[in-house]
Amino acid sequence: MTQNHDPYNEAPELAELTLGKSTGYVAEYDASLLQGVPRKLNRDAIELTGELPFHGSDIWTGYELSWLNAKGKPMVAIMDVYLDINSVNLIESKSFKLYLNSFNQTRIDSVEMLEQTISKDLADCAQGEVKVKVIEPKHFPQSRIVELPGTCIDELDIEVNDYDFKPEYLEDSTDSKNVAETLTSNLLKSNCLITSQPDWGSVMIRYQGPKIDREKLLRYLISFRQHNEFHEQCVERIFTDLKRYCQCSKLTVYARYTRRGGLDINPFRSDFEQPPESLRLARQ
Repeated sequence: MTQNHDPYNEAPELAELTLGKSTGYVAEYDASLLQGVPRKLNRDAIELTGELPFHGSDIWTGYELSWLNAKGKPMVAIMDVYLDINSVNLIESKSFKLYLNSFNQTRIDSVEMLEQTISKDLADCAQGEVKVKVIEPKHFPQSRIVELPGTCIDELDIEVNDYDFKPEYLEDSTDSKNVAETLTSNLLKSNCLITSQPDWGSVMIRYQGPKIDREKLLRYLISFRQHNEFHEQCVERIFTDLKRYCQCSKLTVYARYTRRGGLDINPFRSDFEQPPESLRLARQ
């Protein structure tokens, strides 16, 4: 079963992370708190070498961003971050939270300076392109709760007795009819690679190609329930499995996970469309 392996032994690079360890909180700016995880670790395991078969972003939303203005007055905001998936590293989420907390007692002259500082620090850690947008309270009313577009497959009446991860559910899951459709599920759950804490998500799969059997697809998604991987890794695994087993000519996989510690992570991978504007689902 996937949950019994030791990630530290398999990838010594993970042993240096603060994730899963007791840490104190720093209330003044400290960029050194950020930690990256090489994307290569997972991509090698699913044979993603050379040119990637997709493009996209890791879309982060930060709900607990606060700092002091030049006069020492506390400020609050929501933050959207787009991290390009060609970066060398993904950003480890706990270190990201600790880093954001380090602004709590830090004076920043302007929102623009805050955006520039966060963007530079994330880019340095990830070794890739990052876009940051700080949304002030006066713009909060523009945010609204939506649902992922497409047909939800969760109402299928299936019996499930096996929760081990099995990409083989996708074997022989297509027929000769070619379609273009968008399917969604709110039943995506995986576990943190390091702590095994549950990660809850909703996923959108938009594809063109042989029609995918919805029951088999749902069983495949449910099989992540005890699988240990980071959010970004799960989405890339779903993408590569669908390409391999279902021969999609065009494919997008977009997952939105519930927040933890004021941050949600929403990986977007596609071979034919660009990442959307950040949105918010009911569970987020």
